[in-house]
Amino acid sequence: MSPSPTAPEVAIIGGGPAGLIAAEVLGRAGLSVTIYDQMPSVGRKLLMAGRGGLNLTHSEELERFVARYAEARPQLEPLIGAFAPADLRAWCESLGQETFVGSSGRVFPKAFKASPLLRAWLGRLDGLGVRFATRHRWQGWDDEGRLIFTDAASEPVWTKPDATILALGGASWPRLGSDGSWADLLAQRGIAVSALRPSNMGFLCPWSEIMRSRFAGEPLKRIALTFAGATVRGEATVTQDGIEGGAVYALSARLRDAIEQDGSALLHIDLRPDLSHEALLKKLETPRKGQSASTFLRKAAGLSPVGIALLREASPALPTDPAALAHLIKAVPLRLTGAKSLDRAISTAGGVPFSELDGHLMLRRLPGVFVAGEMLDWEAPTGGYLLQATFATGIAAAKGVLAFLRIPDAALTLEPSSATRQT
Repeated sequence: MSPSPTAPEVAIIGGGPAGLIAAEVLGRAGLSVTIYDQMPSVGRKLLMAGRGGLNLTHSEELERFVARYAEARPQLEPLIGAFAPADLRAWCESLGQETFVGSSGRVFPKAFKASPLLRAWLGRLDGLGVRFATRHRWQGWDDEGRLIFTDAASEPVWTKPDATILALGGASWPRLGSDGSWADLLAQRGIAVSALRPSNMGFLCPWSEIMRSRFAGEPLKRIALTFAGATVRGEATVTQDGIEGGAVYALSARLRDAIEQDGSALLHIDLRPDLSHEALLKKLETPRKGQSASTFLRKAAGLSPVGIALLREASPALPTDPAALAHLIKAVPLRLTGAKSLDRAISTAGGVPFSELDGHLMLRRLPGVFVAGEMLDWEAPTGGYLLQATFATGIAAAKGVLAFLRIPDAALTLEPSSATRQT
């Protein structure tokens, strides 16, 4: 289905999930849509996310779900309510990609990767008449209000659509296209942009040479991390220069902010969260019978070699008193001295504040220009919350365009299948 020659024209800058879903909403409404992207192809960060299984969303009840967005909850809750996790699963299934709920409550496509979903999605957009202008880098606006791009030959391209959606992503993984250069372009138009900072990233800590050379890449399984009164269970991985992993990411915003304020943050690691202090103490009171400290800790406390090495990092002379040793195992102190760089982060904090936007995600200073996805100033932990909000804001921005152009809304969501309702 192609749009009519007289259909309003909309430019979407950015070919990630927010831009693609916005294009689908607008294409269904019969608008003429062009997606501009500086990369040779679209959806690159989505494909990267798919390498780890493509965690689309989460199955937890909505009240807990929206609480994950912390300070941005008031702005995101109505948008996610309008396109909830069940809607995202139904949409995915409408593209022939069934979903399932994993043991952690996270939702994945059964194909467990992004490429089949992206192929089907691009086919649908093609059928709606959506056009793609790849290798087009956005350069802002000219004095006449036209969008300026440079194409693959570095030649200027101008266009003046009836509405524009900015969906250029944050600044993490810049080699995939999201480099944050848009922040300066918006600042030139008087639009405030909160500083772009890493989110869901690893942290730096001063490992000993033994830790770096022998244990980099080793996983810390079934642990619990505690910082500033918040405790998260999960896993982490020792790296050459620090620590990363799902449990670390869940605390990353708190840790990052503390490091920015105080210069460092003290994280505590419980190596045996499944055992109470009393139960662990009873095991450690078992006679050693000539065993080395490492052998004893492995057999009595069930610690892995990397866990034992972590104890020695905190206390080279391990306590001989069982109570003190149990306390150390249950709360290994780890001093974090910095956050890993933005280009290595999973996602981005900061961006366009909601105060710069109206209720339809339109920039107050630039009527007809809307913002969606990771460009907005919000952050969330991994677990499906990132993609869910990205989709929801893309749909909201597209519906804002329809309201701005006074065009009837186009239905997008589908009824969840019986399989989705039962899981």
